[in-house]
Amino acid sequence: MLDALRTETQTENEAIRQAALDYIEGWYTANAERMERALHPHLAKRIVFPATAVGGKDQLDQMTAMELIQRTKSGIGLTPEDKQQKEVTILDRYENAASVKIVAKSWIDYLHMAKFEGKWVIINVLWELKPRRG
Repeated sequence: MLDALRTETQTENEAIRQAALDYIEGWYTANAERMERALHPHLAKRIVFPATAVGGKDQLDQMTAMELIQRTKSGIGLTPEDKQQKEVTILDRYENAASVKIVAKSWIDYLHMAKFEGKWVIINVLWELKPRRG
């Protein structure tokens, strides 16, 4: 019984990790199909730009699943393989909900994922830019 539970946990974690990789690798390779596969259609991707960065008040910028898929398709995220960073860490999982962190080339994504209609998809993304070096 314990072995079956471990196997199920491993299988679920692999599916979560694969969805996260479809998201980040889809972005890096302009593969809109992989990106779409990773996202729930009602995804919200958000970033807070602090007042110090934009002058004035803090600003919340957001993107829908369709906007993210279109941006992926446009190729603006194209990144040579040797420049890609895609560290995926499953922070927590309980039943059909998971929190995942991706450390990417110039930003960090915090993903909320859910098992929806039998597959793991990204529901929300909160992201933050890494400080510029140099």
